[in-house]
Amino acid sequence: MKPYNKKLKQASRDLRNNMTEAEKLLWSRLRYKQILGLQFYRQKPILNFIVDFYCPSANLVIECDGSQHYTAEGVKG
Repeated sequence: MKPYNKKLKQASRDLRNNMTEAEKLLWSRLRYKQILGLQFYRQKPILNFIVDFYCPSANLVIECDGSQHYTAEGVKG
């Protein structure tokens, strides 16, 4: 298991419960090992970050930008 900041655990749970439309669409293709039988995790804390999707066997991180980045709050953040 990758090391992570334990303070991010609740934030990652909140993000899993409030996924963007782009994340939902991608997750529908990644879940259930649909791609080459690879297991992906969503909103995974790694070090001091929460990554959108993570595949440990491929050591792969996927970040999916959605419309939230175009709001005033998203641009500021």
